[in-house]
Amino acid sequence: MTLSHIATSPSRSNILRPLTAAFSCTLPLRRPISSAANGDSTTLTIETSVPFTAHNIEEPSRSVETTPKELLTFFRDMALMRRMEIAADSLYKAKLIRGFCHLYDGQEAVAVGMEAAITKKDAIITAYRDHCIFLGRGGTLLEVFAELMGRQAGCSRGKGGSMHFYKKEFGFYGGHGIVGAQVPLGCGLAFAQKYSKDEAVSFAMYGDGAANQGQLFEALNISALWDLPAILVCENNHYGMGTAEWRAAKSPAYYKRGDYVPGLKVDGMDALAVKQACKFAKEHALKNGPIILEMDTYRYHGHSMSDPGSTYRTRDEISGVRQERDPIERIRKLILSHDIATEKDLKDTEKEVRKEVDEAIAKAKSNARYA
Repeated sequence: MTLSHIATSPSRSNILRPLTAAFSCTLPLRRPISSAANGDSTTLTIETSVPFTAHNIEEPSRSVETTPKELLTFFRDMALMRRMEIAADSLYKAKLIRGFCHLYDGQEAVAVGMEAAITKKDAIITAYRDHCIFLGRGGTLLEVFAELMGRQAGCSRGKGGSMHFYKKEFGFYGGHGIVGAQVPLGCGLAFAQKYSKDEAVSFAMYGDGAANQGQLFEALNISALWDLPAILVCENNHYGMGTAEWRAAKSPAYYKRGDYVPGLKVDGMDALAVKQACKFAKEHALKNGPIILEMDTYRYHGHSMSDPGSTYRTRDEISGVRQERDPIERIRKLILSHDIATEKDLKDTEKEVRKEVDEAIAKAKSNARYA
């Protein structure tokens, strides 16, 4: 398949469509806020970038309530995740990280939006692109870099590496290297939650490349039979390794794949949309059983560090998504448009984040390797 065909295929226009659609609706970034005094507790109501698309269920409201504090937290957390992944890229190229390494930059809105809607009682299990999910669950930078470099202070004591992060006490059950294998495990977590009457849910995350796995449908079937509080989250970054979704799936509408199970398509580059969808999905799952969320997102790096990421997609496509849909820039614009912080304040935050990452790397390098 030639690059020219890929660049002009329907897939590329779909990747860029969400923000274009948002602008075509002429939705202003500034929204009415409550009459409460300005400060961290001020309530802002902001409309999602594009509407949700629902299957066998009524979609949630596009109007999302947030606060200045939450928006600043989103900005800082995503900036930290982005800087962490860029640093991991450099460490890998310096041969301080070995083996497989899959980076999450571009997809940060999924991690922070999901965390904003749930608690640590809820469980998350994911595939091998797990660094930022782990950090969002409460993991530390030292645990991340020590694990990546095979040091004892790592979250898996340096024995798991990039693909096998874990923190049970914070409801994070991995990091799994076998494509799609975490989905049945996630449904098992949901079974345990229902059996124990925990009033909590499990998020089983997978990519579009795993969406055709038979085990996913088997697990979904029994989850639906038993009304388990399982939320299947397809992080659709549009490429399974180097294969575009339209070449691998006859029907890439992954939120409809459950047939009898409801589904929701979400702009996964919009942290507030992710938060709204996950809150909605949790309420549904606790009352009615499983639901599928398809997060329309994008990864800037290749599939893994061994993949340059530019042989099956054009550089123009990557830069186009960065310019039009970047999740950090979206939050930056909201913060500035509501006069929550200045450009200098946000630059200072980014400097602080860079320093934190550098300090964590230095500590990780000085830590002993696993025995």
